[in-house]
Amino acid sequence: MKLDKAELRRVSLPLVTPFRTSLGTQHVRNALVIRLVTDAGEGWAECVADDEPDYSPEYLEGAADVIRRFLLPALFAVEDLDPAGVAVALDRFRGHPMAKAAVEMAVLDAFLRAKGVSLVRYLGGVRRSVAVGVSVGITDTLDQLLDQVDKYLAAGYARIKLKIEPGWDLEPVRVVRETFGDIPLQVDANAAYAPGELRHLLGLDDFGLVLVEQPFAPDDLGAHARLAAAMDTPICLDESIHSAADAARAIRADACSIINIKPGRVGGYLEARRIHDVAQASGVPVWCGGMLETGLGRAANLALAALPGFTLPGDISATARYYSEDITVPFTLSDGHLAVPDTPGLGVLPDPDSLARLSTTAEWIARTT
Repeated sequence: MKLDKAELRRVSLPLVTPFRTSLGTQHVRNALVIRLVTDAGEGWAECVADDEPDYSPEYLEGAADVIRRFLLPALFAVEDLDPAGVAVALDRFRGHPMAKAAVEMAVLDAFLRAKGVSLVRYLGGVRRSVAVGVSVGITDTLDQLLDQVDKYLAAGYARIKLKIEPGWDLEPVRVVRETFGDIPLQVDANAAYAPGELRHLLGLDDFGLVLVEQPFAPDDLGAHARLAAAMDTPICLDESIHSAADAARAIRADACSIINIKPGRVGGYLEARRIHDVAQASGVPVWCGGMLETGLGRAANLALAALPGFTLPGDISATARYYSEDITVPFTLSDGHLAVPDTPGLGVLPDPDSLARLSTTAEWIARTT
């Protein structure tokens, strides 16, 4: 397969409600949509980098620049491109996993559509639908939090995740637990705590949580290991895991007993599958995190979450959780599950009218030789 040209298109999707975490409040999801045109057909993808380098060092405009100036020219130079060759072609460029994940996703989509193979089959998925949970942001009041949780439970979500930060942790978790009883409940700190707050975090043990996600800085495996040793609640790592080697290192250090896999954070779906395999070999369950993806990324994440080691509900969620209009047909919840697309490639395509309405810029980059 030979790459001929590529389109980089920025889209802006208003959120149905603001989403607040310890990193800040988001009102709009800006995303970079990529279309690759090859001699075998087209492939689509999105880059999940945020507007600002807060969750990770990458940010959307920087990712677009890296893709335009470095990654696409490297792929144009490959005469027989396939998904496994993407990492090889891009290996000399350090970092930028979200940008690399985006172009890998587009290559996967084009390659698999040409072969008539679905992404879920290619990755080795074993489920036709996956149980999904929902992430509930920090609210201004406890009553607002309870209203949101009640709405998502009524919709049928299989698990509730609460975002926490210093000053918004024990009390909101207690109130949710007392109000809704024995629901699957977990919390996510997005690295908001200092190691000196370990004793305070032990108070979360009182609430029978599924897990506590990423309380400390991404590079501080020691603090996570100390908390894991002191706490009954399982510790899950997110921002700390960028590769299968990171996953193996964290497991050996006893820094976690659960891993959240986000394909954009780890450089793509092939590396995400390797992390799944490492975790499964160690008896560590994994789940698929979310980055407020459009329907393109949502479809790909569902394919990944169909692998056997994904035994916990992920943060994939129905389209209506975040958007009143998406660039693809919406994904809808059924009995706490989302269906895994099983047609060739990602299994979805952008709707031309929605894509046009939600786009803010578009540019083409062509092969020059």
